[in-house]
Amino acid sequence: MAKEEKKEPVLYVFSNRSILVNDDGSENLFDEGQPTEDAKRRLVKIKAALESGFLEKLIDECRKPEVKVENITPEQAAVIESLVNSVTSEVGRAIVGLTILQLTVKSINPEQSIRLHKGSAGADFSWKEGVPMRVLDKNYITPVLRKYDLLRLNADGFMMTRSLAENYPYSKLYKAAIRGARQEWLEITDKVEKGELNALNGLKQLLIFLNNKSEAFVELTEKALKTLSKFLEKKPSFNDCFSTVTKFIETSTYSARMFEVAIHALFQVLEEEKCLSGFLKPLSQMRSANKKHGNIGDIELTLTQGNMDIIESWDAKYGKTYLRDELEELNDKLKSHPQASIAGFVTDQKPNLKPEITARIEELQLIHSTEIQVMEFSEWVSSQIKKYGLNPDKVGAKWLTAILESICQRRRDIAPIDEPTVEWVESFITCIK
Repeated sequence: MAKEEKKEPVLYVFSNRSILVNDDGSENLFDEGQPTEDAKRRLVKIKAALESGFLEKLIDECRKPEVKVENITPEQAAVIESLVNSVTSEVGRAIVGLTILQLTVKSINPEQSIRLHKGSAGADFSWKEGVPMRVLDKNYITPVLRKYDLLRLNADGFMMTRSLAENYPYSKLYKAAIRGARQEWLEITDKVEKGELNALNGLKQLLIFLNNKSEAFVELTEKALKTLSKFLEKKPSFNDCFSTVTKFIETSTYSARMFEVAIHALFQVLEEEKCLSGFLKPLSQMRSANKKHGNIGDIELTLTQGNMDIIESWDAKYGKTYLRDELEELNDKLKSHPQASIAGFVTDQKPNLKPEITARIEELQLIHSTEIQVMEFSEWVSSQIKKYGLNPDKVGAKWLTAILESICQRRRDIAPIDEPTVEWVESFITCIK
């Protein structure tokens, strides 16, 4: 039997229309000519939303650590992050700005095609169902991105770039020579148009990554790292460092997440000191449900690198001391991880170890042959330091460094934090001044 050839997309260009045949065989017709009444109505709706501050409100929302981004797969997030990471002092800004414009348009009016970047009654060239992206950019997108210092763009806008203004629909067959993350931009465009990626969720994730990559954020992180360096020059004791960590957790927005980061950061230090018997897994994303993804807890060691053979696990529980439901969930999780030797919970306050809890812990330990612990934060930290015979003062300094570098996006290999971290960095600076 002959091997079936993989279909490639095809763009047919006629005198008054273009037809895009996608790799799945579906077709998109793009007629040229004066904007239709429907196109005009869509444009009115888009302009009204932008004039009412749609993008500004969304940027403000995406600067808060507790922002929720739903229905984004790790693969989609990786493409969006790659797009943002492509920005340098020389290239990449225009393509990121265009993606923000497209996702904004699609978020406001899902019926509008974001492949058609021209739509004007007085222009030499227009698509009947297009929108004038150059006008939208100059009036509503670039001014906002400049105002929030997310992208340092020319005041005339990124759509002045000639390569983005060719008279062809945006697709994988768009041939203009584009500098930057062309492949990622087109993949995002395709996924949104095919309904595989929700435009608003994609836009939120893009704005979060951009916040964590902006030149303003880089300047803030440099300030934070210098402030920490001065703090550590005073040779603070472990108790001073621990007090700083707890103050940071308690005063930060979304303290529960910072509790997880702090616990994971201590294990980063233990890994640097070559104490751990397994491999430390990267910090999980907030959008990852433990049970769904096969995890046991927030901090995990695996027997082999990159696999799910979890041998030790700790779950951070902020603001919760009675853990009966969590023990039952742990019972279910351990059925899939018979190799786990330690599974524990770390609470920010003294845990409620009433007889029914201790009895259930003993039962689960017998059932799974796993040591199960429930420990208050300070007790847990002390036990980890004693377990490996480390110098507490040395650990304290390294621990603060690991926490700050994690929220400053300097340890993305082991701490890939996808939430906006500006507020956390500012809070950390306040705690160590």
